[in-house]
Amino acid sequence: MNLAEWLAASARLRPGAPALLTGTTIEADYATFAARAASFAAALGRDYGVAPGDRVALFASNCTAYLEALYGVWWAGAAAVPINAKLHGREAAWICSNSGVKLALICDDTAESFDEAAGDCPPGMATLALDSDAYHRARSGEGPMVPVARDDRDLAWLFYTSGTTGRPKGVMLSHGNLIAMSLCYLADVDQVGPDDAALYAAPISHGAGLYNMIHTRFGARHVVPDSGGFDPDEVLTLGKQLGDVAMFAAPTMIKRLVEAAKRRGESGEGLRTIVYGGGPMYLADIREALAVMGQRFVQIYGQGESPMTITSLTRARHADVAHPRYLERLASVGTAQSVVSVRITGADGRELPVGETGEIEVKGLTVMLGYWNNPTANAETLKDGWLRTGDVGRLDEDGFLTLSDRSKDVIISGGTNIYPREVEEALLTHPAVREVSAIGVADPEWGENVVACVVLAEGAAPDDAALDQHCLAAIARFKRPKRYVYLEALPKNNYGKVLKTELRKMVK
Repeated sequence: MNLAEWLAASARLRPGAPALLTGTTIEADYATFAARAASFAAALGRDYGVAPGDRVALFASNCTAYLEALYGVWWAGAAAVPINAKLHGREAAWICSNSGVKLALICDDTAESFDEAAGDCPPGMATLALDSDAYHRARSGEGPMVPVARDDRDLAWLFYTSGTTGRPKGVMLSHGNLIAMSLCYLADVDQVGPDDAALYAAPISHGAGLYNMIHTRFGARHVVPDSGGFDPDEVLTLGKQLGDVAMFAAPTMIKRLVEAAKRRGESGEGLRTIVYGGGPMYLADIREALAVMGQRFVQIYGQGESPMTITSLTRARHADVAHPRYLERLASVGTAQSVVSVRITGADGRELPVGETGEIEVKGLTVMLGYWNNPTANAETLKDGWLRTGDVGRLDEDGFLTLSDRSKDVIISGGTNIYPREVEEALLTHPAVREVSAIGVADPEWGENVVACVVLAEGAAPDDAALDQHCLAAIARFKRPKRYVYLEALPKNNYGKVLKTELRKMVK
């Protein structure tokens, strides 16, 4: 089935219910939400030649129009390509080219950077600003009453994630994948009711946006903060104003939210459920969060290839303080969600016994169809239906999964993956840089910070500002190093491979 059918059903059953809000201001009820999506679907075919199965990119910051357009894409039978609005225009253009999008939806925040990279976009690709008169006209006409029929294995969401080598890979998520993920929310994360409010303080293009679907199915409210992003004081205030709020947050956001609650002498009234994931949550931090804000927290572990659905640590597990292994469980990422199986394998690919550490693998209804036009990566990552996550952990006798490390050198800063090679390739084009290796160094606020270990070219002098400016011209601001360390040489093994473990020790 087509995910847009959930919006159509809610519009029939709850036409006057508030659907889209900016802050506390209602922008649309469910009848209007669905009518705009249907009208935009008609415009996609009529004005932009978008047919079922085509791709439409969304390179925009959080706004209610994002959700209208997303459901319009699905209503038309097309697939959405959500792109992090923090990316550099060149990075977004490469994704558009690789996925062959017909139309890119942008906004004021991304337009200038994207325009500069127009030459890297696919030939004939059109752009449309969500805050333009043209978009408002496109959503205001007549549209088909019924979404285009889709099969469960038809592409719905093409999410680009990177490895530690090469270009980003397009994760193909079908309507069936996302429906299974959404139903797992009910079974393993939280219940949803028509009076609930899904608050998008994290990017809709990522985890926060994936939870919109189950809230649409129940005719709940979708709320974009006035700021468009995460401000802890704004979130606490909205919680009290709206009530029954559910939100997704990276662990670094939780830390800031707890600090704001302590400063205000509050506990998070109205924030019923805070789902956290996307990076390591330190035991001390979640214990403080529970002490300050109470039992509002659910942890999920997933990745783009099995979105939001590998394991969950439920609210009840957070509250089970009488259990003899409570702290051990609180430091875990919980147990397998309802539609997947999780196992640990060794270097030979065989399943390991309980308690042994190895690679985490997952199999089930939420595992991606595969990577877009990338058979080599598919062969490496998917084995007999099992997804090799690249993460390392162990299962206990009760099925609780504890992450012990990442086999890939991905840096997670503020809940966002940063891939060392992207940083390294950007810096290596500077004439003063002879060699470079990027690593993540622990940071109490951000989880990890990017540190660039640089070997300078002969005669060059250290210049952090110059390297910063060079990075900003090629990669997104949040990826640039927070610190530069200048070395005479990078530590390497006999095969010439840089020893990042040694670098981390040196920097520490």
